[in-house]
Amino acid sequence: MKAENGPEVSAPSPIPTKVTPSPDAPTSGGEQPPVSSRYIWLMVVAQFGVFLALITPIAVSLSIRVNQLAPGHEEYLGYVTGVGAAVSVMVGPLLGVLSDRTRSRLGRRKPFLIAGLVLGPISLVVIALAPSMIVLAVGWIMSQVTWGLALGGLTNSMADRVPEQQRGRLAGFVGFVNLVAPVAGVGISSGLAGNNLLLFGVPGLLGALLLAPFILLVPESDSRNMPDMGRLSPGTVLGKYVFNPARYPDYSLNLLGRALFYFGLTLCTTFTAFFLASRMGVGVQNVAGTMAVLSALGVVATAIGALGSGFLSDRLRRRRAFVLASGILFGLGSVGMALSPTVPLLFASQLTTSLALGMFSSVDQALALDVLPERATNAGRFMAIFGLTASIPQSVAPLVAPVFLTIGVAAGQKNYPLLFAIAGAFTVLGGIVITRIRSVR
Repeated sequence: MKAENGPEVSAPSPIPTKVTPSPDAPTSGGEQPPVSSRYIWLMVVAQFGVFLALITPIAVSLSIRVNQLAPGHEEYLGYVTGVGAAVSVMVGPLLGVLSDRTRSRLGRRKPFLIAGLVLGPISLVVIALAPSMIVLAVGWIMSQVTWGLALGGLTNSMADRVPEQQRGRLAGFVGFVNLVAPVAGVGISSGLAGNNLLLFGVPGLLGALLLAPFILLVPESDSRNMPDMGRLSPGTVLGKYVFNPARYPDYSLNLLGRALFYFGLTLCTTFTAFFLASRMGVGVQNVAGTMAVLSALGVVATAIGALGSGFLSDRLRRRRAFVLASGILFGLGSVGMALSPTVPLLFASQLTTSLALGMFSSVDQALALDVLPERATNAGRFMAIFGLTASIPQSVAPLVAPVFLTIGVAAGQKNYPLLFAIAGAFTVLGGIVITRIRSVR
């Protein structure tokens, strides 16, 4: 594998050079032929494996290791995950740019998938055997980057190859397995807590085994004859993190709408446990059982929203209406949680937000593929930027939420109704912004 980073050419060659376009790039009609059922199911299985390996540590096993290395310092978990998330945000677009520029017999995406397959499990072993918090943090950063390589390769493959009429369906399946994978990971880990190597190694091994069939059975075209994209200097790399919104207005509107939705979503979900404890008149430690039941029901509701809206949006050839409906539905559920006079209505409102999240996550991802700029040459770059519109709001919203919680209440009290109402307003606003897109129905 080599990156396409040769010297810039100041003038075109006087003798035309034949360039073989990649079959993975859009055809002259601007669209790819439908992908096979095998591609879809191998993609779904691979995504399940990657999320099983990547999310399980966040859900349970990383907390166990932090407690082993630094008992009584739960805040270290926040430091480790925060640093890992920050590194992931910073390197994501760079990895996307490198993927777009990769020229190899295996293609542009497969080398990154192979790197994730090999290095991802190793990173989890580092965490399992870490003798100190510093080594643990290094291992977690490695895990974020290496499994991020695999995840980026999969999403970039979707951008390269999946046509419009199949994007909603595939996004629905992917959204579903992304929800199920952490639940399966927790179930697997529950019986392995006594052995750190198994605790991290089993999800990592399963992730690699589930990713391998996609790498082995889904061919990718040789990218060595694709056009030279010029020298990749530090200044060029930094420039790839930004773009002119006026040049790609529909893509920009989708980024803004998605960021608004995830900001509202995070405002709501971050403080759900504290809110439930407040409404039920119990301590936070006493709502674990309630949260577990709500989480299980929420997975079902989210799956219904993701699969149902994904299929329907493909069949009806409409995206914007589903995104707007999901924003409104989440807003209604969020406000309903804040104002529900009884616990059953509170739970019903919570499940409404889960249904809306499933609708949004599947259809908005399909819409993002519809409006993706420079699909044939820079899909990795723009898909990485697209990913930032979820991770950045999820980092910022918890820092802003305390401001809303303290407005209009006495000292020691929390204004949860205001917080949840504002959260709903952001999701509705996100849906409205996305309806301004003109190139997609």
